Amino acid sequence: MCYTSSKSMAHAICFIIFSFLFIPAITLVESSQEGYISAVLSKKGLDFAKDLLIEKGVSSMIPLQLSDIDKSVKIPVIGKVHLGLSNIIIHSIDVASSSVETGDSGIVLVASGATADLSMEWRYSYKPWLVPVAISDKGTATVQVQGMVVGLNAAIINEEGTLKLLLLDSRCHVTDISIKVDGGAAWLYQGIIDAFQGKIVSAVEDAIVKKIREGIIKLDSLLHSLPKQMEVNGVVSLNVTFVDDPVLSGSSVELEINGLFTGTDGISVLTSYCHKGSQSFVSTKGSAKMIEISLDENVFESAASVYFDANYMHWTVDEIPDESLMNTAGWRYIIPQLYEQYPDDDMNLSIEVTSPPIIRISDRDIDASIHADLVIEVLNSGELVPVTCISLVINASCSAEIYKNNIAGSIRLLNFAASLNWSNIGNLDMHRVQATVSTILETFFMPYLNSHLRKGFPLPLPHGFKLQNAEIIRLDSKVTVQSDLSFTNRYDLNQLPIYL
Repeated sequence: MCYTSSKSMAHAICFIIFSFLFIPAITLVESSQEGYISAVLSKKGLDFAKDLLIEKGVSSMIPLQLSDIDKSVKIPVIGKVHLGLSNIIIHSIDVASSSVETGDSGIVLVASGATADLSMEWRYSYKPWLVPVAISDKGTATVQVQGMVVGLNAAIINEEGTLKLLLLDSRCHVTDISIKVDGGAAWLYQGIIDAFQGKIVSAVEDAIVKKIREGIIKLDSLLHSLPKQMEVNGVVSLNVTFVDDPVLSGSSVELEINGLFTGTDGISVLTSYCHKGSQSFVSTKGSAKMIEISLDENVFESAASVYFDANYMHWTVDEIPDESLMNTAGWRYIIPQLYEQYPDDDMNLSIEVTSPPIIRISDRDIDASIHADLVIEVLNSGELVPVTCISLVINASCSAEIYKNNIAGSIRLLNFAASLNWSNIGNLDMHRVQATVSTILETFFMPYLNSHLRKGFPLPLPHGFKLQNAEIIRLDSKVTVQSDLSFTNRYDLNQLPIYL
């Protein structure tokens, strides 16, 4: 019976280690790379993962059937008796307490005070000395395992660019079992105790250790098969390769991943511009939150670069709230020569970002600098004619927020500078033009950007886990999300995909 409890614990332990590795994101590791996303699971987060995974692991294991046990024993007066136990089924398991510790020696998990209830069928047969006919009987019995302690020590290492999980030690100890026999002769109870108590205890302990080893091997194999890219949409993917070894302290687990965005075609963003900031993290020691995920400003810049390289930063404006600006008549007093050469012609405005936006994160704000060209086009005789181009340097302020499991945000215009790039209609009065461009930016460009920024992109979390009561902190060129976690029961922990 202890076997079941331990088997459930073995699965739960594997799930816990799985969770330690996957909360930030999972893939293979390249120690030569830099990590731009870090994740720290605090003591509170470790306990949450441990409790949840033990609960789900145990519930997924019962009812559990054990192997039959047979043995021949000598009973005083009766002689040699063949005893057997079959249909041994564990119906319930309860873990009184458990603990998880991390440090230089790896991950140490101990479950103690575990109990389990099981039912079984017994049978016996023997031949009396004076009677040539065999005597046999059968019935049922119940067993309770008490005071079971299961522990393991595992390590996570970087082996040639791959995270490898090693089982350093695993043990199981059963303190006591009690057996209640229904029916049978008076001598049967003591006979079963003498015959099977030691066998049940040792078999359970051996089976638990075996199951733990099998679980670690299976989990290690799974680590080798995980993807290196997390596709966000049809344009960008997130590079989730591990960087360096996990850092296991006495109260947390910290990991780093590359964290830069790449194109879905596999082409990486040039990272020569990526210079990682300082390595100070918001400490989770004693934190009231379970998990902390920090994203360097280079993560956001890499996303912008991918969209820029994929030509997704070019927009044609053919409709804005101030409809008069979509006809040359609305520009009569702003650019008089435009109306003179193209009277009452409809217009398009083309906005094209000319270089990847620059994003800087400070303790006070998130600043974005965007260089773009605004081209005024006139629909003349059915042909779209570019007439002038105005270069813009846009300075904006961004805010970050959590939307479901996504990190999202918004942007607002701070100021901008406009200069004439080229013109087919002569010089422009840039003072007048600038006021109109401000209207275009405020009524079209910023709302358009916000409609996409509010959707955000997913943080690397396993399926079924949700951020809860998340807070955002800006510090040392990073956006840090501190949050508790919740788990939705509709997901099967045995089949957890990695990402949202």
